[in-house]
Amino acid sequence: MESPGTEILTARERGLVACRRCAKVWPMGRDTCDRCGSALHSRDWRSLQRVWAWLVVGIICYIPANLFPMLRTTMLFNTSESTIVGGAIDLATHGNLGIAVVILVASVVIPVGKFLAIGYLALSVRRPERLRPKQRHKLYHVVEFIGRWSMIDVFVVAILSALVQLNFAASIRPGPAAITFALSVIFTMLAAISFDPRLIWDKSGSERTTR
Repeated sequence: MESPGTEILTARERGLVACRRCAKVWPMGRDTCDRCGSALHSRDWRSLQRVWAWLVVGIICYIPANLFPMLRTTMLFNTSESTIVGGAIDLATHGNLGIAVVILVASVVIPVGKFLAIGYLALSVRRPERLRPKQRHKLYHVVEFIGRWSMIDVFVVAILSALVQLNFAASIRPGPAAITFALSVIFTMLAAISFDPRLIWDKSGSERTTR
């Protein structure tokens, strides 16, 4: 158990570097891991460029995902379209409040929260932050964990499209928003994966390395 006054040193401060593929620890100065052959990098500062690129593309795809229809429902000769928020409102007005809340949380709250969290983490490694490194590292793991649940709206559309196909009488088909929403989720997941969480543990954003 660490005492309250004990200073926590990072592997980099001890002159060590870990392989991100096999987790083998090597002395600083090696270029490749002898176990798996991967390139060794103490910090990957170029990962921030990839994070911002994926994040911006994800936000761009998320905008039409909320403007265009997610579902196209055909009943006989009548066709109706509904967006994510519009579909949730329709469910709530018909008494399915629980399902409406789940869709809003998975399709609006979680994606927007991921955008903000990833952007905050990318900015926090450049300057001192109020949140301690341990708290920011937990935030990173939360973003990684909840990323897969953002696809629930696309799953609902896919299931409904497969089940409700009654020839000419009724059919449900995905709208253009289903594609852009799926792309937005994928791009934000790539942004989270591209982030190098080891940057969180540096004492300041000036601790860079060219390796």
